[in-house]
Amino acid sequence: MKEKLKIDIVSDVVCPWCTIGYKRLEKAITELGIQDQVEIEWQPFELNPNMPVEGQNVNEHITEKYGSTTEQQNQSKEMMTEAGAELGFIFDYFDEMRMVNTFDAHILLEYAKDFGKQTELKMAFTKAFFSDRKDVSKVEILKETLISIGLNADEALSKLKNEEARNEVRTKQKYWKSLGVNSVPTIVFNRKSAVTGAQPVATFKQVLSELIAE
Repeated sequence: MKEKLKIDIVSDVVCPWCTIGYKRLEKAITELGIQDQVEIEWQPFELNPNMPVEGQNVNEHITEKYGSTTEQQNQSKEMMTEAGAELGFIFDYFDEMRMVNTFDAHILLEYAKDFGKQTELKMAFTKAFFSDRKDVSKVEILKETLISIGLNADEALSKLKNEEARNEVRTKQKYWKSLGVNSVPTIVFNRKSAVTGAQPVATFKQVLSELIAE
């Protein structure tokens, strides 16, 4: 039997283009009918590793980090909202929205991998943050999300204090950065080729078709 095409998605939980990119990739996989020929693994990347516990207002954060004006931010949000809607995903931006620390969420995504629920948890975190106005750095939200997809929340949350689990995420982040990954999403195929950004469905279909045919 032919080995599955391994797809590593280097991504952050609070990255809108990561969500759009994955949804487009998922659509491409479905349209090609190759769901059973690919294996997806999410890899950790923190856009804001030094984000404090209390987080930061999204508008302030984007102005500070990228120097964009309110008008530019609004245009960008509108573009993301439209792109999400086309894929059945709701981006609900609001004035008090806060950018939050995602390190704990990444630890839990590593935990979920052992149960075949990594993608499900990733999408649940993304929905909680972007669609449901929830703070995915808070333990109660993490717990609620774990339970919603049928994972053992107490066992999973115990990993947050586990130094080995914390180091695993740090090591993986360093590994991908050492390979030159500095923006997300970066989608890597069989650890050989990669595409960055939320590419159109047609682009993903072309890349996948070529790789599956090899």
